[in-house]
Amino acid sequence: MRRECRICYSRGMLTIILGALIGLAIGGLRGLIVGVVLGYLLGRRLRQAAREHLVRIQAQFLDSTFAVMGALSKADSVVTRDEISAAEAVFAQLGLIGERRLAAIAAFNRGKAPGFDLDAEVAQLARICRGRRQLLQLFLQVQLSAIAADGVVHPAEHEMLVRVARRLGFSEADLAQLEALLRANAARPSPRQKLDAAYAALGVAASATDAEIKRAYRRLMSENHPDKLAVKGLPESMRAIAEERTREISTAYALIKEARGIV
Repeated sequence: MRRECRICYSRGMLTIILGALIGLAIGGLRGLIVGVVLGYLLGRRLRQAAREHLVRIQAQFLDSTFAVMGALSKADSVVTRDEISAAEAVFAQLGLIGERRLAAIAAFNRGKAPGFDLDAEVAQLARICRGRRQLLQLFLQVQLSAIAADGVVHPAEHEMLVRVARRLGFSEADLAQLEALLRANAARPSPRQKLDAAYAALGVAASATDAEIKRAYRRLMSENHPDKLAVKGLPESMRAIAEERTREISTAYALIKEARGIV
């Protein structure tokens, strides 16, 4: 949020400077003064509009996160205790208490209720988060983590998640990369399986050069930095999940480094 404020402040100063320059060019000293005032008023209005849009993004992101999670839990026609526990674990991870927790539960119940329009919900999220690919990618990761929490991803759940991913502009390959990130950080797979998953998580082949692997790792870390996601509309309560994603990326990279002896 602090970074967002700095960006808004910088844009506000830019409108003042532009207003002053235009005013000076048109009306001299008097124009300069008028330009500064108009630039300030315009900048203030733009900052307010940006803040309001960010609030709408955050609200929609949280609501859709739990509504879609509810729909996925009902994909195989039965909402299990493990799936409810997975949703509750996300509530706890986000520190949702009081009214915010009740709102998340209401969204989850809305998603698993008969007649829930999944496509409309996802379309609304995609529309308000347009141009924020990393934010939507984190949304998918939350969904994937929730349905995989019990160690089993039902085919109907995976099929629905693929449908959601496509409507958000992602391919099955993109979703497979997120799945690989989970496998690379899981405890059960063999070392060979974890290493294979680590390469897939970074989006590189096992035959990639050390330099290519480093570039892929740095790109992913930059794209998924919590501060960058916050500017794009990530709710502050979800910062912990964004930080967990960067740790998972680092773990995948560490596996590859150890296997290759990369310094």
